[in-house]
Amino acid sequence: MSSHHIVREKQEPALLALGLNTFDPELLGQLLEWSPTVICTPATAEQINAYGIKIDILVADEPETGLQSDVKLIPTGNGDAIKAALDYLIDAGYSAVNIITDDFVLDNFEAYADKINLVIFCGDKKIFPVMSGFKKWKPAGEVIELLSPSIGVKTEGLTPVGDGGYQTTNDGFYCLQFEEAFLFVAERV
Repeated sequence: MSSHHIVREKQEPALLALGLNTFDPELLGQLLEWSPTVICTPATAEQINAYGIKIDILVADEPETGLQSDVKLIPTGNGDAIKAALDYLIDAGYSAVNIITDDFVLDNFEAYADKINLVIFCGDKKIFPVMSGFKKWKPAGEVIELLSPSIGVKTEGLTPVGDGGYQTTNDGFYCLQFEEAFLFVAERV
């Protein structure tokens, strides 16, 4: 007897490809496993197209020639592709998005941390916002970085190892307590 899974539209996180130069193609395959909505910029559309991956949405002010047919165009308006893409996803009712980028700039994502579930892949890091009281199980020796400025962070199961960096002390849960609405943290992929 086989099992079949029905994946409803917008049930899986969308995939926003902003930069693929430092991203592992094997992990890209894992992110595409459930056929998410794929959103590209002109800079990444050619690479995605070369991989043979169907592009659903292009964030650009002008259509690209040589791309697949039936690609929806979302204009950037002010030239901010990240804002245009995330605003579109929120307005369209998506609850989550995986973002691949070569350069992580905190300011580009802070305003969206409470509007859509963000997971940002940059190089060998997986970056995501967490709320105070966040707990996660990790093996001993894993490095966690706090990327958001914060005052009075309290941790359990972590030892400071440098500027915003912490290492898990044992196999088990680590916990973060803080006063801000959320913090962005990074883990190694």
